[in-house]
Amino acid sequence: MSTPEIHPMNDIDRLIHEPARLKLMALLYVLESADFTFLMTQTGMTWGNLSTHMSKLEKATYIVVVKTFKGKRPNTMLRLTDAGREAFQKYRQQMQQMLDELPE
Repeated sequence: MSTPEIHPMNDIDRLIHEPARLKLMALLYVLESADFTFLMTQTGMTWGNLSTHMSKLEKATYIVVVKTFKGKRPNTMLRLTDAGREAFQKYRQQMQQMLDELPE
C-alpha cells in the first residue's frame, strides 16, 4: 500500500491556526464588525485572553480595533482588514485542500 501524498502544511498561517484566533477570525469574516463584548460571549474567551489574541491580530494588520465611547462607557469594535480577509481566505483554501486530499 502506498502512502498518500498529503499537502504540506508548512506554509499554513500559524497566527490564524491557533484555535482562539481562528474563532475570532471566522466570526469577523462573516460580520462587518463586532464589539468586544459580543466577541467575548461568542468565543467563550475571558477579557484578558481575547485582548491578547486581539493584540496579536492587530499587530499583524489582520484586524482594526476602534475604541470609542457609547455615552460614558468605552466601546471597542473590531473588524477584519483587507489583508486579514485575504489571509483568512488563503487559510481556508489551504485547510480545505489538505482535508480534501485525505483518503476516505
